[in-house]
Amino acid sequence: MNRAGYKLVADLPEALRPWRDRPTAWANVSPSTGSYHLNSAGEYLYYPDGGTVGYDHPVGQIQFGLGCIASYRTETDPARKALFLARAKAQAERLIAKHVEARGAWWFGYGFDFTHAVHSGIDYTAPWYSGMAQGEAISLFVQLAALDAVSDEDRARYMEAADGALASLQVDESGYPWVVNTDRAGYGWIQEYPGAAPDSGDYTYNGMIYAMFGLWDYYAATGSQTAADLYDAFATTIATFFSLLRNAKWCSFYCQTHRIEAYTYHQHHIELFRQLNWQTGSPDFADYVDRLVDDYPAAGVSGTVQFESGSHTLCRFDTAASGAWSTAAGDDLIEQKTVTFSSDTAAPASMRRRIKGRGIYYLISAGAYTGWWVGESWSKAYLRGIYLPTLYRPTRTVTFPGGSTPVDTYKVAADGTVTSVKTVSFANPSNAPTDRRAIVNGRPMFQITAGGLTGYWVPASAVTIDAAPATA
Repeated sequence: MNRAGYKLVADLPEALRPWRDRPTAWANVSPSTGSYHLNSAGEYLYYPDGGTVGYDHPVGQIQFGLGCIASYRTETDPARKALFLARAKAQAERLIAKHVEARGAWWFGYGFDFTHAVHSGIDYTAPWYSGMAQGEAISLFVQLAALDAVSDEDRARYMEAADGALASLQVDESGYPWVVNTDRAGYGWIQEYPGAAPDSGDYTYNGMIYAMFGLWDYYAATGSQTAADLYDAFATTIATFFSLLRNAKWCSFYCQTHRIEAYTYHQHHIELFRQLNWQTGSPDFADYVDRLVDDYPAAGVSGTVQFESGSHTLCRFDTAASGAWSTAAGDDLIEQKTVTFSSDTAAPASMRRRIKGRGIYYLISAGAYTGWWVGESWSKAYLRGIYLPTLYRPTRTVTFPGGSTPVDTYKVAADGTVTSVKTVSFANPSNAPTDRRAIVNGRPMFQITAGGLTGYWVPASAVTIDAAPATA
């Protein structure tokens, strides 16, 4: 498989490690109803159509277990801590008890037939196997083995299971079962949904990256060169095919085979690429995060829109009642008008999002213009504050232009109040480190972390980053 030389960073801070961002809430530690709930043994099973028969759903079991481990790490109450651990161990034990050994590897099968309602070609008879589950299983077993409360005997069993799962990512599609293939150009893929024939499948992006986290966990625990090489190969694939995942100025695609817009997965893609940046230290993945954030930002941002005096165009779009995107409505323009303010003013906004085929807009939520949208445009109309931050690890490098070009930089309070402005200029291009990017008062900006500009934000449009243009 092709490899570009991505290296793994094993010494990540605890909060940045895989699955720490998805803890199981205490209220959800003992689900007893719904399509996914626990049986009498505390095992997380799938009960389709509200039935009474539970089936194995490896990804569901693994993610529930990993969430319980994340909560176990931070819980201080001994009784709750013990139950989180018991729940995680129950999922691991179920996987171990039900695994199948074939082709020198361990396989964790889905216990029910499955036909994807949207993606043609995904039609399985139980048991069937998924690369997403195989990789995530490594994370569950390795993370359990790392806990002090686990006995030496259990630790050995969990690492044996992790070894078996890792082996499944080393066999190709020449036999059955398989979850990894190499395409004709030499790029390796972990298939969340393997095809019926070799070199076929859904080529699903999120499932592959989640599976890669298992390789990071295994490498961090053991230093395995095999895991590092596999991760390098799969990271190379993800980087190479980012242009096909990306859907510029709209939400990204779920998979390569069907290229269906992933309205519910785009934010997952952002989070996953953030973690690829942390796990490799590569600015490639940080740059991809920036592009995805700007293409289709999370719509859960609200606040106060600052209007500059003068004329503004307001629009009504065909959306869901809340203002959210609706496939049926399509964001069609219903009406627009021009209003003029004699002085600077402000209005509350309940949403910031991209309108399809247009730019970023704010939905005004109170006052004379309730229900109207205004386009984001510095400095005519912008949402006050600092939002949609991305933490870079390690820091990246912004370059200020030479030629004595003046660049304004800003210190900004959380509510968007500018507390200081510094204008700088350099005869020759000048570098500075940045550890994060955010939308600051309606503009993408980088925060400087060293030198005389420490703590100041610089607009992305005024600098370049990592020797490449800083804006999409």
